[in-house]
Amino acid sequence: MKPRSPRLVVAALCSGGMLASFMQTLVIPLVPSLPRLLDASPADASWVVTITLLVAAVMMPVTGRLGDLYGKRRVILACFATLIVGSVVVAAGSALIPAIIGRGLQGAAMGIIPLGISMMRDVLPAERVGSAIALMSATLGVGGAIGLPVSAIVAENATWQALFWLSAALGAVCLAAVAVIVPESPVRAPGRFDVVGAIGLGIGLVSLLLGVVKGATWGWGSPLTVGVFATGVVVLLVWGRVQLRVRDPLVDLRVSGRRPVLLTNLASIVAGFAMFGTSLVFPQLLQAPAETGYGLGLTMLQAGLVMAPGGLMMMVMSPVSARLTAVRGPRTTLMTGLAVIAAGYLATTFLTGSVLAILLATVIISSGVGISYAAMPALIMGAVPVEQSAAGNGLNSLMRSVGTATSSAVTGVVLAGFTISAAGSVFPSEAGIMVALLISAGASLAGLVVTVFIPKPVRAPEPVPVG
Repeated sequence: MKPRSPRLVVAALCSGGMLASFMQTLVIPLVPSLPRLLDASPADASWVVTITLLVAAVMMPVTGRLGDLYGKRRVILACFATLIVGSVVVAAGSALIPAIIGRGLQGAAMGIIPLGISMMRDVLPAERVGSAIALMSATLGVGGAIGLPVSAIVAENATWQALFWLSAALGAVCLAAVAVIVPESPVRAPGRFDVVGAIGLGIGLVSLLLGVVKGATWGWGSPLTVGVFATGVVVLLVWGRVQLRVRDPLVDLRVSGRRPVLLTNLASIVAGFAMFGTSLVFPQLLQAPAETGYGLGLTMLQAGLVMAPGGLMMMVMSPVSARLTAVRGPRTTLMTGLAVIAAGYLATTFLTGSVLAILLATVIISSGVGISYAAMPALIMGAVPVEQSAAGNGLNSLMRSVGTATSSAVTGVVLAGFTISAAGSVFPSEAGIMVALLISAGASLAGLVVTVFIPKPVRAPEPVPVG
């Protein structure tokens, strides 16, 4: 099967990437209403959000390895199928358990992004690889940013199940597009799938992320939180020893331990942390009432529309990132992106007095995210064997998700620790908002320092012309 055109291949894969990341923010407008809609307690209803994060974290490295072994296009189509099934399961019911199951299946779709990145190197002409990879990597942030106002509009003007029927329909369109347009990758890795390794990684990751996400609710010093953290650490340590000994490991830790790969993944964690800060803090600024002294009193839909240009800027900056990578190398590009993110956060200490000011800060930070996210796959694929590119990108995408989960936990603790009473409710104080923004700025600067130590002569995944 031959692609109709490189542009169609890129469009099909990037559309799928945006849809997959859209699943992460799909239910955010519904969060306050989920207990009523699902006849559940707030703690139980929160699993509708948490399960998607947990499944996505586990599936990104797993689907990457499956794609390297059995074909990336085949696994991408399977990811779309799970997204469609999960959407229908939620849309057809109104109970908690089906909603959790369906949202878990939707989370598996996040594997589409690292698979699509690797697929592009395998099937596109060399001159299109750099810009295509940059755009595909940016979809990790674009879909979520654009999805928030879209979800709010649908939720306000239709039944909540309409969101899931919409995601099922979009999933079917994307599945058909990939099936018709995108050829299978000719690149295969030798060996067999490490089932035991996948189970061990899943238990370890879920335990750690569960502690991060639920620690504030359970109590950071509670036996349950300490227990899941301890379980995660012990399981991952054992898993790591086993991975070093098996012939066909799920994750080649010797390759992942190479300095360029290791440092890029560390930088990805803090970049994910910094990226998510805007999603957590800026809506608070925009929606808090004026009685707080800083709030702008917008509705959720209005706040989502203010945040949406950030997602568009990530997409706009992806070709800029590709051009900079072609001229100066991916390390310099990643450093530039992280520096822009840090500058944007530092500017927010002065740009919080109006909607326009927050919009400007969002655009600056999102531009930095678009530049840095688009550079990461080039660093990874320049340092891993070709036949491990999907697994390498899957692990890198996982690191970004670890960063966003950690950002959610840390920012939540900070905002909960600095509160004021206004308009009959409790809100984060302006001091808490500033501390949260400065922490994100610090994370960006930490990532910049880490990136400095990435070895400069990294092999580019494909030659990318400047013109």
